[in-house]
Amino acid sequence: MFENRLTKVFKHKKKQANRMGISCWRIYEHDLPEFPFCIELYEDKVYVAEYLRRHGMNDEEHDVWLENCLDIISKILSVDVENIYIRERKKMHHRSQQYERLNSAKEFFTVTENQLKLIVNLTDYLDTGLFLDHRITRQLVREECEGKKVLNLFCYTGSFSVYAAAGNAASVTSVDLSKTYLNWAKNNLTINSFTNNLKYHFIHQDVKQYLKTLPPNSFDLIIMDPPTFSNSKRMKDFLDIQRDYAELLNDALNATTKNGIIYFSTNLSTFKLEPEKIKASEIKNITKATTPFDFEGKLQRFCYKIIR
Repeated sequence: MFENRLTKVFKHKKKQANRMGISCWRIYEHDLPEFPFCIELYEDKVYVAEYLRRHGMNDEEHDVWLENCLDIISKILSVDVENIYIRERKKMHHRSQQYERLNSAKEFFTVTENQLKLIVNLTDYLDTGLFLDHRITRQLVREECEGKKVLNLFCYTGSFSVYAAAGNAASVTSVDLSKTYLNWAKNNLTINSFTNNLKYHFIHQDVKQYLKTLPPNSFDLIIMDPPTFSNSKRMKDFLDIQRDYAELLNDALNATTKNGIIYFSTNLSTFKLEPEKIKASEIKNITKATTPFDFEGKLQRFCYKIIR
């Protein structure tokens, strides 16, 4: 059953990926309840996340079952088993534990997306360092940011910052509470030869507090993709995106120039945006327009373009 389903979706999506010149994409996302995997291709390597569930198997039985599944994945995708990286994940559909570290194998690889180099890690963290679902959104930023001052909040590994730099932004400021991810972001810009210290800035700070310090008209374009929840000890206030989104967006809008743009997204599947709470001239839901082919019908996030 799993072999038939994986064969079908891989054949279909591979044609689309090849036609679009995409080498990093999601192949399978929990298509069958009995096989709760997320499977992603990163060029010649495969990332497999098994979602935690009550499968009724003891450890030995589960190991045999998993090994059989990996053999099927290896065969259908034509990838050696040693190039398949397996992770067990809690059953969740948001990035609430974005900063959790798993171990310290420190296996980093460089992949290419839209002629840009990006560093991924398939062993050490819950996420790989590259959110594939924002492939289209990143390109939108690239196309809109020429000559603009760009702010990337909750910047994670800085993929949006790389795209902004590639789009010839006047400046790119990346803000995150994690030094680990800020350093990752710096490395992502460096490998693409974006090293001008006068243009590219990295700020280690709580985003909620940072926004309070910004004067009006500081930025032309802001990217905000926060974790759904965060109770990091380094964060002064517990972050709950449903509770805090209006304050975050209004503070960000206050820091943008006239007709400035905010790209805002959240992975909270129950998220409700109330436009009357946002001091914007226009709010456009661009979730469908920014959903890549490999996430159609599977995407657990919302995306908005908000104009001051």
